Amino acid sequence: MKARLFTDGGARGNPGPAAYGFVLEADDGTVLAAEGATIGITTNNVAEYSALILGLEEAKRRGATSVDVRMDSLLVVEQMRGRWRIKHPGLKDLALRAGALLASFPERDIKHIPREENAHADLLSNRAIDDAGLPT
Repeated sequence: MKARLFTDGGARGNPGPAAYGFVLEADDGTVLAAEGATIGITTNNVAEYSALILGLEEAKRRGATSVDVRMDSLLVVEQMRGRWRIKHPGLKDLALRAGALLASFPERDIKHIPREENAHADLLSNRAIDDAGLPT
């Protein structure tokens, strides 16, 4: 099964209250899963990686063999492509986990998109923080 995965993570403050959001779609655009949840106090980049990891795990659970990832975090996309070094020690384990998950799909792609094209995943991550009533 071919799937498209939109992910977003955010923190209000850096670090601050953080959440992830992802939307998993079938090739025809049908939403297979959409999720957003808080992940405590952390950085924006940790939230972005968390969104990617949890979205890829959901794609695996649903039997996807091809995944087309779209996210508005240029840092995560370029690190996953091996173009940018991972300098922050707190991101290395997350990047390794995300990279292994991504590599487990026989067909895969990851691309940076503008925030406007990632509105649903962004909404889910922001709504999670709002609904939790976390201080901002």
